[in-house]
Amino acid sequence: MAWDASRQNEKRSSRVYKDLNLNFSANPVTGDVTTVTDVIAVKRSVRNLLLTNHYDRPFHPEIGSNIPHLLFENLNPVTGNQLARTIEEMLGNFEPRARVENVECSPIVGQNKYDVRIYFYVENMPAELQEFQTILETVR
Repeated sequence: MAWDASRQNEKRSSRVYKDLNLNFSANPVTGDVTTVTDVIAVKRSVRNLLLTNHYDRPFHPEIGSNIPHLLFENLNPVTGNQLARTIEEMLGNFEPRARVENVECSPIVGQNKYDVRIYFYVENMPAELQEFQTILETVR
C-alpha cells in the first residue's frame, strides 16, 4: 500500500484534541472526570495561558507571559499593541494546536481594561476561523 500526501493529511486531520474539563464534573456512565474536545479544549488552553505568569507552573517556569506587567502600564493603544504582540508570541511558543491569525487588544478607557480578541485556526480544522474574546484587567 502506497502512502501519499492526501492519506497522510487525512490521518492528521482526524486527530482529536482532548483535555480535562476543569469543572471536574463526573461522567455519569464511567464516573471519570469529563473531557472537552477540539475547539473548546484549545480555547480553554488559550485562556489558561493568558492567565499564567512565569513560574506559576511547577517544573516549567518558562511557560507564561509578561501580561500582568503590561496591565499595570498606561492604558493606551501603544500598550495594547505590546499586549497583542506578547499574546501572539506566547501562543506561538506554547500552544501548537492554534495557528494565530490576528490579536486585537483595545483599551476600555475609564475602566482600566483591555478587550482582547484572538482569531485563530485550530490545526485539525483549518477551514474554520475561531474567535476567543476576553477582558483583561488588573486585579489587586
